[in-house]
Amino acid sequence: MADPASRRFRFLVFDWDGTLADSTSIIATSLQRACADVGEPVPCDADARFVIGLGLADALRHVAPNLPRDHWQTLTDRYRHHYLSRDASIPLFDGARELLDELDAAGFLLGVATGKSRAGLARALEQQGLSSRFTATRCADEGFPKPHPDMLLHLMDRVGATPAETLMIGDTTHDLELAKNAGTAAIAVAYGAHGPEGLARLSPLATVHSIVELRQWLLANA
Repeated sequence: MADPASRRFRFLVFDWDGTLADSTSIIATSLQRACADVGEPVPCDADARFVIGLGLADALRHVAPNLPRDHWQTLTDRYRHHYLSRDASIPLFDGARELLDELDAAGFLLGVATGKSRAGLARALEQQGLSSRFTATRCADEGFPKPHPDMLLHLMDRVGATPAETLMIGDTTHDLELAKNAGTAAIAVAYGAHGPEGLARLSPLATVHSIVELRQWLLANA
């Protein structure tokens, strides 16, 4: 890692699902099963994966746009039923824990900006033993969800970082749009929910295809 005095970035903000946690298939399947449970058309894999990273309400409205409002709570409950049945088994991507340890030891400020609820992120951090790893975190139910800039603006304010010192790292176009809206740089990871073509259209500093590539990029450029 570069000497702190010469670093381009001081604050590294990670998305959770699909960036640190290998959860995209479980989320997509849970969305599909929830739609089937309430008699809605089941979204294809691409459509189910597209909404990952949004707040849950926005995600469900996207995959079931014709569902009457008075059925939204049932759809939400069915999604949570399917997701929570597998939540405890969701692993981090290989090498993610070690990368976070290395970045923390090198003196970077670390944050999380996620479409999860506060309760969901707290549960995930506890399961992974990472509750004290991040300086600041922000969830979709604490303000405006992605791609509104609220998450990053709040996090930067919490740690005293400027947009020029902040790097967003995420696997969806929602993450990259969040960064753009907040005035920060972004790195796209193409091993999560969204494919590299869609990510590239939002002009991230780089697109990486594994935790190994992400570490190499941060070593050379952060």
